[in-house]
Order: sequence, then structure tokens, then C-alpha cells
Amino acid sequence: MSHPEVGDNAPTFTLPRDGGGAVNLSDFKGKKVVLYFYPKDDTPGCTKEAIGFTDMVAEFAAAGTVILGVSKDSVGKHDKFVAKHDLKIALLSDAEGDVCESYGTWVEKSMYGKTYMGVERATFLIGADGKIAQVWRKVKVPGHVEAVLEAARAV
Repeated sequence: MSHPEVGDNAPTFTLPRDGGGAVNLSDFKGKKVVLYFYPKDDTPGCTKEAIGFTDMVAEFAAAGTVILGVSKDSVGKHDKFVAKHDLKIALLSDAEGDVCESYGTWVEKSMYGKTYMGVERATFLIGADGKIAQVWRKVKVPGHVEAVLEAARAV
């Protein structure tokens, strides 16, 4: 399966979100969307990243940009994560992994010499036209939110 690249139409989806209800990518037509995939709620890197996006949510809004986080964690886990860190971004539950697959973020990883399947930390900036404007793969958290904001302002 090919991974979406810059200029491709962003694969559409509907996923349940923290707090109940569902989010469909087409809900944001005419807005820019930061779709970021992360491995697991309430782990150190994922927490830093979620707090980073939360701290800059007003700046992203000013740039006409919505932030959506995606992991395979359940909505219940997302609710706890949001409450614990007072997150201000929507967290979507891709329990089946279909959206991770369609964006190419379900990958083989290795740790301590063992390989396993997991969610790659990756971010997609989707333009108001629904096309992918920028892709960051194998994201390192420090400085990432600022880089994504700069790109969102430029699109």
C-alpha cells in the first residue's frame, strides 16, 4: 500500500473522539488540518507532544488550522489523558488501525533487538483544499510543534 505524499488527496476517515462523538476529516473542509499520529497516550514523548500542540492551539487557530491527534488507544484512555493534562486538542481513537494503515504510520519498529508493529510518530499538514501540504515522519518531539505551526502559517 502506498503512503500519501505531498500533493495527494488526504485519505478520508471518520473516527470516535475523546469526550464522545465522531470526527470526519470532511468536517474541516476549507480549514487546514494538522493530523498527527502518536504511539500511546500518557507516555513521555506523546505527552510532551500533546501538551506542545495544546499550548499553541490559539496560534494554530489564528492560522486557520485544526489539530487532530490519532492513536490506537481507546476513547476512554483518551478521556483520561485529556483530563490529566488539560489537553485542548481532539484525540481520535483508531482502535482498528485502518487510518494508521491508510497514512502509512503502522510500521515495524524495533527496540532492544526485538521487532514489533507500532504507530510511527508522524504528522501530516492537510491544506484547506484537502491535499497533503507537508509530511513529517519519524518525528522527534523537541521543536516539532513550532515547525508545524510555521508550515501551517505558510500554506
